[in-house]
Amino acid sequence: MEHADPKQQPPVVRPARPEDLPRLVELVHEHIAYEKSAPRPPGLAGRLGPQLFADGARLWVLLAEAPDGSVAGYAACSAEFAFWDARHHLHMDCLYLAEEARGHGLGAALMAGVAELARTLGLDQVQWQTPDWNEGAIRFYDRLGAAGAPKRRYSLAVAVPPSGEAAAGATH
Repeated sequence: MEHADPKQQPPVVRPARPEDLPRLVELVHEHIAYEKSAPRPPGLAGRLGPQLFADGARLWVLLAEAPDGSVAGYAACSAEFAFWDARHHLHMDCLYLAEEARGHGLGAALMAGVAELARTLGLDQVQWQTPDWNEGAIRFYDRLGAAGAPKRRYSLAVAVPPSGEAAAGATH
């Protein structure tokens, strides 16, 4: 009887569980460094955990496992509303694979998992961004048949009053 080569097994993509949080945070920090972004404040696990695992959470993280069962990558998604289209879509905020896990089908498996998540949620479109310098990611997304749209991403820091004082004069 022949034994299956573990490298030939289909990639495993699954939802993140609370016990995955330490490894997920490691991957997030690797992703931040990869994109040459500024370090984030400490306590990421404490901020992410409640957003991921609370009842009614609207943030989903899928994890890709290497053949040895270790978590090697993630895709983080949330439902968003496209005003011009007047409909919701799944926004994939992040997709990242540890360097040693690239080129083994895990990225395609994560994208298939994201597409399945969108279908499960009744959303017919997934949208995301990637840095314009990330040629490997651009080639990967192009191979999947995704359509790119040139845009520039901005962020604006906003001072928020201490907890309990917010929204006193907010308008809708």
